[in-house]
Amino acid sequence: MVQTAPSMRLEASGPNADERRREILAAASGLFRAKGLHATGMRDIAAALGRTAGNLYYYFPSKQHLLAYCQEATLDELLRRAADIERSGGTADDRLRRLIAAHVEVLNESTPGSLAHLEIDEVPPARRGALLARRKRYERIFRKRIEEGVAEGVFRPVDPALAALALLGALNWTVKWFEAEGRKSAAEVGREFAALLVDGLALGARPRKEKG
Repeated sequence: MVQTAPSMRLEASGPNADERRREILAAASGLFRAKGLHATGMRDIAAALGRTAGNLYYYFPSKQHLLAYCQEATLDELLRRAADIERSGGTADDRLRRLIAAHVEVLNESTPGSLAHLEIDEVPPARRGALLARRKRYERIFRKRIEEGVAEGVFRPVDPALAALALLGALNWTVKWFEAEGRKSAAEVGREFAALLVDGLALGARPRKEKG
């Protein structure tokens, strides 16, 4: 009997398949953190679950497809949260605080989120373009909030694009050190980050003077 190559297999669909994927992602997350992305193979993930690699390929044709799923699921949730915040109204600084808090929660309260920081270059080329478009769309939301804050006079006259990238860089790094069993929950960390980062943009904040 001829076996189908992993890259040619169709990904399973349906509620049960989604549950299996979550189990696989949880195992992958632990291994990626312990061994690193490149040192972990599908066989390692399968062994951690007590399954065969062939079983995993039914849900993810490759490790790269697994990473693409994480990126897609996380960006979709971030964009959904951002849309909810937009609809709820409020001042630019209030909405930026909520965006920051939501970002930290999404990245650290779910396995797809905790893996989404991995390099997008690892994602299959066929899915990379759509992911980059989603990411740019999300970055624009942060940039727009900062632009509005500057226009409203609540933020210092910073470069909105640079400030947005700086914020997102700090938020994405939380997956490197956040511990689910630590002193603070992801929601608490998100709220504290929101206060610290937004206050740093506030018009009353004193920019550090460069020496020389």
